Amino acid sequence: MNNLRKLCLAIAALALILLLAGLITAQPALSKTAGLVLAIGTAIGIGAISSLKGYQYTAWIIAAVVAGMLFPSAFLRWGDFDLRNKWLILIVIQLVMFGMGIQMSLHDFSGLAKTGRGVFIGLLCHFSIMPLMGYLLTRIFPFDSEIAAGIILIGSCSSGLASNVMVYIARANLVLSVTVTAMATLAAPFLTPLLMKLLAGTLIQIHFLDMMMEIIKIVIVPIGAALLHDYLKTASPRGNRVVAGFTIASMVWLLALPFGLWALLQANLSAAAIQSAELLGFFAGAILVGVLYHQLSKRFSKLDELMPYISMFGIIYFTTVTTAAGRENLMKVGVLLFLASVIHNAAGYFFGYWLSRAFKIDKNSARTIAFEVGLQNGGMASGLAGSMGKLGTVGLAAAVFSPWMNISGSILANYWRRHPVKESDKVKDKDVLVLPEIT
Repeated sequence: MNNLRKLCLAIAALALILLLAGLITAQPALSKTAGLVLAIGTAIGIGAISSLKGYQYTAWIIAAVVAGMLFPSAFLRWGDFDLRNKWLILIVIQLVMFGMGIQMSLHDFSGLAKTGRGVFIGLLCHFSIMPLMGYLLTRIFPFDSEIAAGIILIGSCSSGLASNVMVYIARANLVLSVTVTAMATLAAPFLTPLLMKLLAGTLIQIHFLDMMMEIIKIVIVPIGAALLHDYLKTASPRGNRVVAGFTIASMVWLLALPFGLWALLQANLSAAAIQSAELLGFFAGAILVGVLYHQLSKRFSKLDELMPYISMFGIIYFTTVTTAAGRENLMKVGVLLFLASVIHNAAGYFFGYWLSRAFKIDKNSARTIAFEVGLQNGGMASGLAGSMGKLGTVGLAAAVFSPWMNISGSILANYWRRHPVKESDKVKDKDVLVLPEIT
């Protein structure tokens, strides 16, 4: 595998030469092809350099942006099929969230009892600093209304599992990190639509209930399926029987819908009740997926290890499609949007850390909260933009912000790892998790 990576680095070096030649001789076909080969070759080959292995995921995201920018038509339609199809985007983002959920466990929520004060401050900082900073940036920079709404949207989303990885690398308070991420995810269906209504309601039309339902479908349903798998690992016989009962009920419900039940519901229920029935169908599907996945994981022991790579593929997919769909807008405001991403991200780290310290949070936990505030769930933002049918405008901020968040997070995490908190500044109680040595 390492030989393949080295070969890809050599191909990337050759592609760089061809790219420069294409630019000098004004041959766009050559420069575009060479640029794509350079991006993909680097994404694969960077793993051969030990000091840069941690940036391989980021390199793939950059390669996705390059592909979408250079060959947009290839990532918008395949024949008559629209790659921006709402249902396809929903399925892909659910797959991404399910893969992220596999890395979580029900035990993560137990950290609330041990780190309650830190969790409250983390959530307070996350759902205040980032949306307000996003709103401020839309007042400073002359973005179109839908692009500006996208900046507020990514600021209003929950933190993602990337923050847990960065906290682990930085040797900060991992218990606090996973608990804040878990609670932010649960709070997102209510807080994200509320913040969007308050801060972006004049930019685009926001339907609070509709957005709340979409977040539940995008985030809660797939993560719920993953947590069901986690529950079944240690479930008692009675617990297994209960799950079996729900599984049978879910199968009956889903099978009945196409055979007249859905038509009956539409004829007799209000629009709000129909939404609830639709959501019930999604949860029924989540139960079936969770049980089926659990059975498959018992037969294929490496399945849990494979899921993060499937999630990465999903993120690369909608990053490429989002970039292709918003290429014209990126050509106009790409530099400003990148500058906004740097300011937004840096503000999250800065205010997350120092406000935590102002609330008398220890330094190690303040570092954790800095990551939880500064790193947003770009996948969730992209999924919501896709559900609105505005992937190329509202979703554009997520496509630009996500790569930079991974780069800056990795840099900060490695810096803090090299500069650990002094023992005298650590809180020596059950809130702090002692992490294993990272090699």
